[in-house]
Amino acid sequence: MAERVSMAGLAWWRQDARIFGYGSRRNLESLCWVGANLIPVHATTAAIAAFAEMVAGEPRGCSSIVGSAEAVLGLWSHLAPTWGPSRDVRPNQPLMAISNPSPIAPDPGVRLVRPDEIDMLFPAAVAMYTEEVGVSPTADGGERSYRERIAELIRARRAYARFHNGRVIFKAELAVVTKHTAQIQGVWTDPELRGHGLATAGIAAVVRDALRRVAPSVSLYVNDYNLPARRVYERCGFQQVGTFATVLF
Repeated sequence: MAERVSMAGLAWWRQDARIFGYGSRRNLESLCWVGANLIPVHATTAAIAAFAEMVAGEPRGCSSIVGSAEAVLGLWSHLAPTWGPSRDVRPNQPLMAISNPSPIAPDPGVRLVRPDEIDMLFPAAVAMYTEEVGVSPTADGGERSYRERIAELIRARRAYARFHNGRVIFKAELAVVTKHTAQIQGVWTDPELRGHGLATAGIAAVVRDALRRVAPSVSLYVNDYNLPARRVYERCGFQQVGTFATVLF
């Protein structure tokens, strides 16, 4: 959300979503992004109730609610009676961050993806999304928009991969970038090659480049039950700084 606002400001007509605020004009306490995702920011208990009241009467247009666990779960408790059922609720997703280079030696084979390599990256991106979310991003005619999102990340120099024999064996993206942090998402390793340190060295390479070129810190969030991924991030030097939650539809 911070990335979108920094790029286009708060003017609603310049966005593909709406931003609700709670508080006085001179003392805005909380925000809520309402678009493809519903994202409460610094949401107090009163703000959560107000945001829920504003969107509860509308048809659900978002594919997820994501943000700090307290705000997301509070918002969902208000919206579940009218928006439910959800496809999945992930109430405990450690938010982790790092501001120094990883102690792990970075994989020199991990690099930025070139625009002409999108046909190699796209199948890996679809596989990651399907594994993580449970549905394919290409379902219901979504292939074009998802491919454009991947192309956008490549053009912005925020898509990383390791290639072997013409295919991707590791990938990750900087899905969100602000002046404070670059958030890693879309981490994926070829299932046949997992458990061999590819992800650990790959993440270390992404962290090194992001800290050098993009932002003073790198963050990510991970499902609490994904113990292998958590171990990878901990070995790379990430520390938990908060807790996210996600409601998926």
